[in-house]
Amino acid sequence: MTGFDAQLRRAAQAIAAQFEQIWQSQPRSDLIDAMAHATAGGKGLRGFLVHESARLHGVADLALAPACAIEALHAYSLVHDDLPAMDDDDLRRGQPTVHRKWDEATAILAGDALQSLAFELICDPKNGLTPTAAGRLALGLARAAGMAGMVRGQAEDIAAETAPVPLSLAQITALQRGKTGALIEWSATAGAVIAGDDPAPLAGYARALGLAFQIADDILDVTSTPETLGKATGKDAGAGKATFVSHLGLEGARARAQDLIETACESLAPYGRQADILCDAARFVVARQH
Repeated sequence: MTGFDAQLRRAAQAIAAQFEQIWQSQPRSDLIDAMAHATAGGKGLRGFLVHESARLHGVADLALAPACAIEALHAYSLVHDDLPAMDDDDLRRGQPTVHRKWDEATAILAGDALQSLAFELICDPKNGLTPTAAGRLALGLARAAGMAGMVRGQAEDIAAETAPVPLSLAQITALQRGKTGALIEWSATAGAVIAGDDPAPLAGYARALGLAFQIADDILDVTSTPETLGKATGKDAGAGKATFVSHLGLEGARARAQDLIETACESLAPYGRQADILCDAARFVVARQH
């Protein structure tokens, strides 16, 4: 097991244990069960990035709440993205999507509650963040998740399905910086924000990483199977959507992802060897099979 593998697993286990405490603190209901289902089984990459950036900035003891926050917010986005009005998916992480396991109303409400939970975790004083750090994290997350970030990217992605002309490569890149990249950038810079340090090196890393992540997703949509990927494949091509693969070709997309990983690692130069695990994380993003 590499240092990255161990750190990814350690972060995922800590986040899962914290979520379990949260679910156990609430009366049992379909809502709580659906929230637990939505947050289970993922790689936990965003939470790992929070933990690792916090370690680099000497505030590892304050990472758990914001790590859980980003995983809760990411889970909300997936629950809503899977709904019939959006991507209409039956599988997520190899399991039935929330609206299939329960119903659409439960899925909508579970997503709403997960989004609220994200901000509660950041702002709750018992989690140890200073008011300044909590305020900056909450403001940054609101911007990354909302009309200027993830939700805008999702809206543009939906609009592209019926656009008379496929999106250009530049338009896809801009769309994905919001849809996928904004939350990854928030995650990777969280440690610097908590510590009150300059987040610029980690922001550069995250922008390259987020785009490489989306290119890898586009590649997997073409090359993988639902059994391996844990969700439907071939949907972009079936819908006639422009992707990095449709613009660059399969090998061109792979080359572009590798270039971005090199850029990501170069951005980490100020941290020296301390950032090796983040470089390994970037390489994992383009080598993953799901």
